[in-house]
This record gives sequence, C-alpha cells and structure tokens, in this order.
Amino acid sequence: MATRILIADDQEGIRSAFRMILDAQPDMTVVAEAADGRAAIDTARTIEPDVVLADIRMPRADGIEVTRALAGTGIHVVIVTTFGLDEYVHAALRHGASGFILKRSGPALLIEAIRAAVNGDMLISPQLTVRLLRQRNLPHETPNVVLTEREDEIAMMVAHGKTNAEIAAELFLAPGTVKNHIASIQRKTGARNRAGIASWAWATGRAEP
Repeated sequence: MATRILIADDQEGIRSAFRMILDAQPDMTVVAEAADGRAAIDTARTIEPDVVLADIRMPRADGIEVTRALAGTGIHVVIVTTFGLDEYVHAALRHGASGFILKRSGPALLIEAIRAAVNGDMLISPQLTVRLLRQRNLPHETPNVVLTEREDEIAMMVAHGKTNAEIAAELFLAPGTVKNHIASIQRKTGARNRAGIASWAWATGRAEP
C-alpha cells in the first residue's frame, strides 16, 4: 500500500514541486495539500495521512505547532525547511518530529526521509547533523553508562544518520536485532529517541565527524 502524504507549505510552487516528485514514486501518493499550519492540522486529523511534510514557517500555525498537535496520532511529521540550524530544529525534534531536512537537500533525501519516518527511523539533513547534535543537551540519565561493544558500534552509526536498514546491512544483522539494540541503548542512556542517542554519542565523544 502506498504511503499517503499531506504537503503543508505556504508556497504553491513548493507544494507543486513536492507533489510531482512524490507522486512519481511507486510507493507514495500525495492525498492533500495545505497552505497554512492550521489547515494542515485540521486536514491531517480528518484524512489521517501516514506522513505530513510541514514547512517550519507557515501562517496560522508553524511546523512546530503542527508537530505538537499531531503527536501521538500515529501520523509522522517530517519538517522541511529553507532555513539552517536554529531553535526550530531543537523544538521540532523535542516535540516528536520524525525528520528534519533542508529543501535544498534535493529530491532523493526528501524521499528517503519519508520512507525512514514510515519505518520508524529519523532522518536529519547531513548538513545539520553535526551542528545540531553537538548543541543538544545530554540526556540527564547518563551517569556510568556502559554499552556492549555492539551497542557502542550501533550508537555511533545512529549518530552519523544511518537508518536501521542501513545498520542491519552493514553489520549483517536482522533489522529486528538492530531495533532491539537501539531500544537497549535508549534505556541505558535515557535518550527518548534516535536524536537523543545521537546527541549522547556526539556529546560523549563516541562519534566524530
């Protein structure tokens, strides 16, 4: 079944360009568009798409408000923005965004971000990753964290933006095994999500550019 997508952006040209890219994918279909954040929230609650692509800055409600409003609904929100690293990136991830990518990153990353979100992964534009994660605070529950050698390896790969599928392929593991390792890492480090694991890995010096 194709992934159902709602595109929320106040620029009609951007919405049209995204629709053209996504509708060309065999596993995706754009089911609605919204020109402002309030309309995005209302439409998403009505038609329940799998993914909402939300611009960070929109009239009536920004991408952060869209993310917050749809948290816990099962709808994945991927933030797509023209802007680089600022307070919006931190807020988006804190409120449960399933990805954060720059519009200039290109069609391939946009498509990959949507697929990652549906699979429970998180994708952040490589241009943002190092700057973002180095500025994020360490989780509070991090004293005396001891990871296994495999967990340590996986934590570093998460910090470099690799998806579960990529980690599984590279380490010759089953995807379910990778998922279990990540759950264990989250439990030990107190990280709430993949971004939290990455933040911890960068902050503790385990991951390097």
